[in-house]
Order: sequence, then C-alpha cells, then structure tokens
Amino acid sequence: MSISATNRIRLLLIDNHTLVRAGMRALLERQPGLKVVGEASNAADALAISAKEQPDVILFEPNTSDRQHLELITRLLATTTSVKVLLVTGVNDPSMHSRAVRLGAMGVVLKEHTADVLVKAIRRVYADEVWLTRSMMASVLTELPQSPPQTANPEAAKITTLSQKEREIISLLGQGLKNNQIAERLSISEITVRHYVASILEKLCLSDRLDLLIYAYRHGLAPLPR
Repeated sequence: MSISATNRIRLLLIDNHTLVRAGMRALLERQPGLKVVGEASNAADALAISAKEQPDVILFEPNTSDRQHLELITRLLATTTSVKVLLVTGVNDPSMHSRAVRLGAMGVVLKEHTADVLVKAIRRVYADEVWLTRSMMASVLTELPQSPPQTANPEAAKITTLSQKEREIISLLGQGLKNNQIAERLSISEITVRHYVASILEKLCLSDRLDLLIYAYRHGLAPLPR
C-alpha cells in the first residue's frame, strides 16, 4: 500500500510500559507512511488522546492486571468514526484474543512476532482488512454464541441476493486471500474487488470485513479455517 507524506497512517500507542512505547514509537516512525500521534498508559489518557488526535489505528496492549481493561476497546471505537484497534500483546491467550475481537478489535499481533509483521498488520487493518491467523479465527468462531434458529430465514433471504461472483469473493476472503490476491485469482482489478466487498456488506447488513468473515463461516459461505 502506498501512503503519501500528507496521508500518513496516524497511530496511537496504548501500553502501560514506558520503554515498550518508546521502542515502538522509534520503530514505527522509521517506517514510510506511519506517524505516531500519541501515547497512553491508562484508559483516561487513551480516550482523551484518541478523541483529540483522531488516530487511524490504535495499537492496544491490555493491562492484564485489570480484567475489565478490554472493555476499553469499545470506548475507543466510540471516540472517532473510522478508527481501527489492533491488539499488540505479549499474552498468547486465545480466549483473550477472541474477546478482544468480539469487542471490536480488527486483529491481533503477538509481541513475539517481527517488526515487519506488525507494520504489515497496521497497513492491512488501516485498509479495513482483518489481521488474524487461521487458528485465531477458528478460536474466535468457537467462542462466539451460535445464532438462534429463528434468524435462519431472514439470513437465507439475504444470502439469496448475492451474485455468483460475490459468493466466490466471500469464499476467497474466507481462505485468507487479500484484495490484490483475489483480483489476480479472478482476473479483475483490485478496485473492482473493493466494490464487490462493499456490495456484499450492504446486502448482508454487515459493518466490516471481520463481520463478513464470521458471517461467512457461520452460514457456510466459506470453509472454516484449519
């Protein structure tokens, strides 16, 4: 993804360790197209800075000593209309990751991963794409409550409005392919893929790609990740 100097991805760092934030800032500001607009170590500062600076992506490390700290995700999402939250954590706890996603996080990066992985995740999340490994997605689906039976008919009616091409794109998204990979696979432009995804979200009354993936797995439109 190409980001111009005047259209950089604005980042907010939330971590209660000062040295960790300093290291991440130094790392990220060396990357083209990224700009750190604020740091916070607690919920009050995080909410205030997010409301003031309107970041594009928030890198969030939950405070594991506070069981309610993940609830901050929903409050951060309410501070601006387009912000994305990316969990960046040293805790490899699938149940925590699943709960973060249910609360609105668009992805999870473990601190054991490389800097390149973090930067790639930021760019993907900024482009409204989900950043979850297949095992993480499977865990999220396992912990989500099942849809009640009475919702089956309305959802079936929505699904019938999908074109064959839209179903094909949903299946490829479910396999973890990105927009450019789908475009290459289907011999169409990446812009066309984006238009298809927007149409699918509208038809199924979904808000974003993460909702679409979960919906697709639940309703058999894409194979479950393994």
